[in-house]
Amino acid sequence: MQKLALKHGPAPFAPHPFPERSPYVVLLSSIVGQQLSSKAADTIWQRMASRFELKPEVLYRAPSEDLRAAGLSNAKARYVQDLSRFALEGGLEGIEHQPDPEVIRHLTQVRGIGVWTVQMFLMFGLGRPDVWPVLDLGIRKGAQKLYGIGERQALEELGERFRPYRSHAAWYLWRVLE
Repeated sequence: MQKLALKHGPAPFAPHPFPERSPYVVLLSSIVGQQLSSKAADTIWQRMASRFELKPEVLYRAPSEDLRAAGLSNAKARYVQDLSRFALEGGLEGIEHQPDPEVIRHLTQVRGIGVWTVQMFLMFGLGRPDVWPVLDLGIRKGAQKLYGIGERQALEELGERFRPYRSHAAWYLWRVLE
């Protein structure tokens, strides 16, 4: 892990500087990119950004056929509208001050947002330093390559070695696969 840290520099989570982004935009981007290659997700994201202002009040009212024309599936169009409704109702207000388990419980109420999505939001949207996404395929593959483990229980135990900086360790495990 130390070699990875020297090679790639600091991970983009607290206490290091991290880019601050709108919680709505981070979650929207996660929904758009679910189960897609980075290239496909980027293409759809660019189409959406060119056709819509990426704000909840706009996307909530956008006709589903217009969202689908930007490249979203029927399900993802519904997820975007549900996230937008949730945001308009104040569901994202103050979320940055909630503890991780509360954020997971709160956001998984939104259709299309599961535990993995919230974990990515905690890491890349809020810069949380101690998230350990053992459901992530990249984490499992990186841990297999670096430590020879991939089973969930073994990953959970490995994560304890890195507490309270498990997000940092996860980021370096993704770098193993590059």
